[in-house]
Amino acid sequence: MPQVFKIGSYWVFFWTNEGKPIEPIHVHIAKGAPQKNATKIWITKAGKCFLANNNSHIKPGILRNIMDIIEARSGEIIKKWYDYFGRIDYYC
Repeated sequence: MPQVFKIGSYWVFFWTNEGKPIEPIHVHIAKGAPQKNATKIWITKAGKCFLANNNSHIKPGILRNIMDIIEARSGEIIKKWYDYFGRIDYYC
């Protein structure tokens, strides 16, 4: 489970098994250690965030702030995804 970075007590990460074929680029967010029911955020070609689900029930204001940081660091996320998985597909 590659950790991309932390935002306070929230982890932004990838799962190592992202499906076959590999799902489009996205990150998971969880408070504390990664957990199976983590929030999922798609990264678009434009580097924006698209909320897939908020399974970990992050409060809306906190989630928006985290998504703003993810958008600001989308280039870093895209590079780490490519370095780890060797390919990138986008949800949109």
